[in-house]
Amino acid sequence: MTELPHSSSTTAPAAMALTHVPRWALHRRLYDWVLSFAHHRHSTLALFALSFAESSFFPVPPDVLLGPLCLGNRKKSMWFALVTTVASVLGAFLGYLIGYGLFDLALLIPGITQDRIDWLAGEFAVRGNLWVFVAALTPIPFKLLTITAGFAKMNLLVFALACLIGRTIRFFAVAGVFWAIGPKALPFIDRYFNLLCVVFTMLLVGGFLAVKMLN
Repeated sequence: MTELPHSSSTTAPAAMALTHVPRWALHRRLYDWVLSFAHHRHSTLALFALSFAESSFFPVPPDVLLGPLCLGNRKKSMWFALVTTVASVLGAFLGYLIGYGLFDLALLIPGITQDRIDWLAGEFAVRGNLWVFVAALTPIPFKLLTITAGFAKMNLLVFALACLIGRTIRFFAVAGVFWAIGPKALPFIDRYFNLLCVVFTMLLVGGFLAVKMLN
C-alpha cells in the first residue's frame, strides 16, 4: 500500500483538526475522526477499510478521506481512486450477503428499516440495476441499496456491474476534482462544513423524492 508522504501540502487537514467543534456536532466530530487518518502511516489501508465498511454499515463516505489523500499526494490521486473503488465494490458484496442471509442483523444498522427495505425491494423487482447504479454514483446511502439488493436476491452479475460502473465514475471524478483544485479545497470545507451538510441532506432527500415521483 502507498503511504501518504509528510509534506507541506498536508498542513491543511491538520489545520482543520484544530478547529473548535461543539460537543453537539457529532457529525463534524465523526468527520474529523475519519479525516485524521490522512496523516496516519497506514493511510491507504485506512482508506481501503473505510471504503469497504461504508458499503455495508459505516455512515461516513470514503470521499472525506479520499480527498485529503489526493491533496497530500496529487500524483497518486488515480491510485487512491482505484483503491477506493475496489474496496467499495468488495464491501458491496458484504452488504449483499447481509441482506441475503443476515437480514435481522441488517436492521441493527443505522438508517436501515423494515419499511425502507420493503419499499426498495419492490422497486428492485422493476429497476433494481438502476437503483444500485444511482446509489453507487450519488449521495444516496450505498449500504441501503446493497443490503436491499441481497434481500431482493438481485442478479449478482447485474449487481456487480452496476456497483463497479457507478463507484468507478464517482471516485475517479472525486479524485480528479481534488487533484485539479489543489489545497484550497479543505479550507473551503472547513469554513462551510455545516452548510455543506445541509446541502448534502437536501440533495439526498430530494433524490429520494424525485425518484419516487417518477414512479
